[in-house]
Amino acid sequence: MLKCLTALIGCGHLLLEDSPGVGKTTLSKAIAAAAGLKTKRIQFTPDTQPSDITGFTMWDAEQKKFRFHEGAVQTNVLLADEINRTSPRTQSALLQAMEEGAVSEDGITTELEKPFMVIATQNPFGAAGTMQLPHSQLDRFMMKLSLGRPNAAEIKEMILTRGTGAPEIRPVSSREEILSFRERAAQVNISDAASEWIAALTELTHSNENIAQGASPRAALSLAAAARAAAFIDGRDYVLPADIAELFADCFAHRLVLSSASVRDSSAARAVCGEILKNCPPPHILKR
Repeated sequence: MLKCLTALIGCGHLLLEDSPGVGKTTLSKAIAAAAGLKTKRIQFTPDTQPSDITGFTMWDAEQKKFRFHEGAVQTNVLLADEINRTSPRTQSALLQAMEEGAVSEDGITTELEKPFMVIATQNPFGAAGTMQLPHSQLDRFMMKLSLGRPNAAEIKEMILTRGTGAPEIRPVSSREEILSFRERAAQVNISDAASEWIAALTELTHSNENIAQGASPRAALSLAAAARAAAFIDGRDYVLPADIAELFADCFAHRLVLSSASVRDSSAARAVCGEILKNCPPPHILKR
């Protein structure tokens, strides 16, 4: 949950990957509700159209003019459920919104209300009905996280409380506060040494023999933004090497294309990230 908040405060988008039924959608809804932001949910299926996401213009016979109908992105938090069950053409409809916070329809570009965040869920690649997300799509997610399977005690608790219905989640924040948090997090100091370390880690993804395609500059900027947000949440106005190390795999693993075409699981990419961290020790940064 803390890393989800880090993505929200760090102006990033979040991808949750895990097996069906472990609570990905429930977590997404909880984040949006607690933040006090407007939300929309779209269930991605093979027949989902790009216009369902961006909106569309249709002739209004009564008013005798074309009228724009809003799509799913006209909100603060978009819950994109099972995003890898739809076609790449539909997935690409999210690219402009995720990168620029805007959508274009009939030659007119409309800015989305801030903050705008996509929280997407997906089933592991290879599961029935799934398609591989384009690399350009993956690169726009600040972090990719996995919830993991609940243990026996947690499953028992779910069984005992299920009959009482889902608990009501009351907002603990507001749109104005989230915007303020984002602005303050962006002002958190990141030293030259920390910046150089992020740059070095990024460069190593292009020379590692296990990686066919390394991380982009966008990945480095995402890691820096996430580290700033993590420091802000921890009550600091400076980034520590521990912030970068903690978030490195979350921000980089899903962006890497491994050398072996047969390797698709995220655990392999995270292992490579761990190897890079081990071979590139952090700088010594003194607290201000």
